[in-house]
Amino acid sequence: MKFIHKTLLAATFAMAATAASAQEQFIPLISYRVGPYADGGSGFFGGVIDYLNLVNASGGINGVKLTWEECESEYNPTRGVECYERLKKAHGGASLVEPLSTGIAYGLIDRVAQDKIPMETLGYGRSDSADGRVFPWVFPLITSYWSQAADMIKYLADKEGGTAKLKGKKIVHLYHDSAFGKEPFPVFEAYAREYGFELIKIPVPHPGNEQQSQWLQIRQAKPDYVILWGWGVMNPTAIKAAQRNGYPREKMLGVWWAGSEEHVIPAGDAAKGYSAMAFPTPGNYPVIEEIRKKVYGAGKGNLDDKGRIGSVYHMRGVVSGILMVEAIRKAQEKYGKGKLMSSEQVRWGFENLNFDEARLKALGAFGMMPPMKTSCLDHEGSGAAKVQRWDGKAWKVVTPDWIVGGRDMIRKMVEESAAKYAAEKKITPRDCSKEG
Repeated sequence: MKFIHKTLLAATFAMAATAASAQEQFIPLISYRVGPYADGGSGFFGGVIDYLNLVNASGGINGVKLTWEECESEYNPTRGVECYERLKKAHGGASLVEPLSTGIAYGLIDRVAQDKIPMETLGYGRSDSADGRVFPWVFPLITSYWSQAADMIKYLADKEGGTAKLKGKKIVHLYHDSAFGKEPFPVFEAYAREYGFELIKIPVPHPGNEQQSQWLQIRQAKPDYVILWGWGVMNPTAIKAAQRNGYPREKMLGVWWAGSEEHVIPAGDAAKGYSAMAFPTPGNYPVIEEIRKKVYGAGKGNLDDKGRIGSVYHMRGVVSGILMVEAIRKAQEKYGKGKLMSSEQVRWGFENLNFDEARLKALGAFGMMPPMKTSCLDHEGSGAAKVQRWDGKAWKVVTPDWIVGGRDMIRKMVEESAAKYAAEKKITPRDCSKEG
């Protein structure tokens, strides 16, 4: 009888687990909370998990709860791929994946295409993956690196009084010597030819805490602007080096991965006046207050330091969570209000996102992120960014309107590069006119 009892008990548990998983959507998180980039990873993935907890606290997505499991990659491409392989079939299968690493994303592009799992690359990764005909499973949502580079040049041109004023200027691109740092090369080079400014590319080896020779080059070049395309410890190191070398922080403009509190606070007074791009913009937003009240108030917050709630990296993770949830919610509108049974259905949701003013207000995120709309053709959806400046105590937005630079040129570059990739990989691009 004991044997029968244990067997029945085990079967009951198995049935309960199956019933639970039938109403759960699994999201693997290839995170990193240790190493030189831990501040970015902990803030971002903390924001993702806080938003998923907020949604679950409200009953999930039409009754479907969200589950997740983290795998520590240490921002290492090899480990990131190992994490993906370990988690892609866990808990009934991955609905999507978000690695927050250009290097890991490059390593997963062919794998997610084979496995048919959507990969969100929010504001990073391979820019030509915005062409959904060639990259049907990759979503560089909101703004790619190419779009951000175009936004940067537009902002600097506007500061000078127009694109004609850039002729003869010197712009240094101080970049992390990795796939991430090299991604904007084509855009900066194209604009240098078109507008007649001198582009000086200076790499900084990983992790970036040694920059003496680089700033010697900058001091000798006397550039009009320095674009800081950094990550992790490289950023406060560069800001402090600028002060030591007498370079005005007002002439520095950082990529959005070089524009967090974790980059300017360690730099102290040296950071005052420094600017960076942003796509979740600083401010007090209803969704952040809701997380503070319902998630942290219930003791379910993911960040150990509550002072980081609403910080740049945390908000960026919240935006990522919003995009994940809305893709699943959108897919439910087409396939039914229940657990999505295939990753193809989730992909459809990502390809039909529409964040207009009304939807952003309903989510409590109006102004935090730009309006965006995706399609089979366009996996980016926006291309807009703003500029924020550190005043010594907080980030302040200095461009009230969203900046959108060179959309036609960027789209042309995207399609040309994607077509070349398709030819190399022998990919037959999708016919988006046949996609429903």
